[in-house]
Amino acid sequence: MAVITGLFDTQEEAAVAVRALKDAGIEDSDISLIANRVDSDLAREIEVADDAGAGAGLGAMVGGAGGLLAGLGLLTIPGIGPVVAGGWLLATAVGTVAGAVIGGAAGGLIGALTEAGVSEEDAHFYAEGVRRGGTLVTVRVAGAAAERAEEILGDTERVDVQTRRAEYEREGWERFEEDAEPFSPEEIRDHRSLYNRNPI
Repeated sequence: MAVITGLFDTQEEAAVAVRALKDAGIEDSDISLIANRVDSDLAREIEVADDAGAGAGLGAMVGGAGGLLAGLGLLTIPGIGPVVAGGWLLATAVGTVAGAVIGGAAGGLIGALTEAGVSEEDAHFYAEGVRRGGTLVTVRVAGAAAERAEEILGDTERVDVQTRRAEYEREGWERFEEDAEPFSPEEIRDHRSLYNRNPI
């Protein structure tokens, strides 16, 4: 089983990638998403669904027609703060999504990524990317489906890992620190503007 990963500067870019993966026949159960900022459109839709008593069916509302991913919920990751998340990766990290707190980077998000086969170096980068306002999409598939998933994500606006990591390192960044303060909305907006991305 291969794990194909893409970090996106905006939730909109990630949503395009997820929909393309689903259109290619990849199941929700093989896609995972972690999106920063609980005051995002995704979070607002989840809260509306919860208020309406939608419960476990809230995934059908999220992301428009047909849903973005089933079972998205709100949780908190130390060092990243509040996120919208769902899928197999989060199930690996915490067993359940709704209302959860992922405790400890090594045993939480980074641990789940490395257990799935992502290098520790890349896992720290992805966690830092989400801390800075990004959205992480991961797909676990085998054989030809893995090649197709890589092709799909390669045709999207995903972040170039080597280039972006080098930019972080020029700022003095070395690795994700769970005791770091999550980026504020203003910091996320400023960070996105460096890459000509839409503000929050």
